[in-house]
Amino acid sequence: MDMSELRTVLTPEALRAIDELGEIGSTDAAARAVLRLRAEGRSPDFVSAVVGQARLRTKGRAKFGEFADRMLFTRAGLEQATRLGVAARHAGRMRSAGIGHVSDLGCGIGGDALAFAGAGLRVTAVDADEVTAALAAYNLAPFGSDVEVRHGFAEDHASLVAGDGAAAVWLDPARRTAGHSETRRVSADDYSPSLDWAFALAERVPTGIKLGPAHDRDAIPADVEAQWVSADGDVVELVLWSGSLAREGVRRAALVIRGDRAHELTAPADTEDAEVRELCAYVHEPDGAVIRARLIGDLARRLGAGMLDPHIAYLTSDAPADSPFAASFRVREVLPMNPKAIGAALKKAGIGRLEIKKRGVDVDPAAFRKKLNLRGSGEATLILVRIGDKRHALLADRV
Repeated sequence: MDMSELRTVLTPEALRAIDELGEIGSTDAAARAVLRLRAEGRSPDFVSAVVGQARLRTKGRAKFGEFADRMLFTRAGLEQATRLGVAARHAGRMRSAGIGHVSDLGCGIGGDALAFAGAGLRVTAVDADEVTAALAAYNLAPFGSDVEVRHGFAEDHASLVAGDGAAAVWLDPARRTAGHSETRRVSADDYSPSLDWAFALAERVPTGIKLGPAHDRDAIPADVEAQWVSADGDVVELVLWSGSLAREGVRRAALVIRGDRAHELTAPADTEDAEVRELCAYVHEPDGAVIRARLIGDLARRLGAGMLDPHIAYLTSDAPADSPFAASFRVREVLPMNPKAIGAALKKAGIGRLEIKKRGVDVDPAAFRKKLNLRGSGEATLILVRIGDKRHALLADRV
C-alpha cells in the first residue's frame, strides 16, 4: 500500500464497500467481488484497494477477532502484529504495575496499542512509516483523545516518558526490511531502533521490548525479566521487561496461552536439567516457551520425569503428564528408524493418520511420510528421536 492507495481506502465510499463485501476467504470469493465492483463501474485502483482490504480483514480475524471488522491493514503489518489475546496480557502487566500512560514506539498498525487503550491506559503511538501510522490512527480512532498517534522515529519520542513515574514504554523494534507486503528478516545489528538504544532506554524507564522468540539469549541484559510466550502451541515472542514491569525475583518465564486461559512457569534463572532416565511408558514434549526459557528441568521435576537424552528436549516417566506445559504420549512400541519396519508396524495396526515429530535426527517428516504407505482408519504419533548415539522411532498415542 502506498499513499495513493491509502487515500482511496480512507474515503467513505471505499469504507462502505469494504464493509459490504464482508468475508472474503478464498480466491474465488475475491474474483467474484472484483467482477461485482467492476460491473458497478468502479475503477481498477478502487477495486484493488477495496478487495485487498476485505481479504486482509478476513485474515485479521484470526488475530483480532471481531475488532478486525473495523480495522485497516497492510499485509506486512498484519503478519507482524501481536495477537490481541497476547497484547491483552501485555496491557494487564502494565496496569498491574500502576502504569497509566504507555508510549508505543514502533506501533505498527496498532495491535498492542489497541489492547493498551482497551485496558484504560492512555497511549501515545509512534511509527516511522507514514502509511502505517495513518492506518494505526484509523484503527485507534474509537478511543478518541485517550490515544494520540504520531508519525516519526522512536528515538525522537523517548522524551514522552521523561520524569513521568506512571509512564512506560512499549518497543517492538523493526526486525524486517521496510515495506507493506514482501519483507525479509534483518540481523539483530540492524533492528530499528537499535537494541543498544532500546536497552539503554530500558535502564531508565519501565519498558517492554518485544523480540523474536529465537533471539540470542547471550544478548539478553542481565537485569531484565525475559518472558517467552506461546499461543495455542506456537511460540510467538520473547518480551524483555525492565524496571517496575519486571517481577521481583523473576528472570526467566514461560507464558503458555491456550484459548482464553494462561499458565506460567517462572524462575530466577535458567533451571538445571533433570537427570537422564531410561525410556518409560510415557514421553512428554515440553511447550516451546518452556524450552526457550530453559525451564525444562523445573517442569521435569514437577512431573516426576527425567530427560530422555541430555541434549534432547523430551521427558519420560511412568505416568502421563497432566500439565498445560507439556504434551504427553503413551509409547506403544519402539521401532528401528527404518521406513520398511515402521511401515509394516503401521499397516499391522491399521494406522492411516500419522502425526510425525522429530528431535535430534536429520529427517524431513514430509518425505519420510511418503515412504510409509499409510492405510487404515487408526491414528497415532511417530516420534523420531536420537537417544544417546542411536536413532529410534517411537510409535505412540497422544494422551
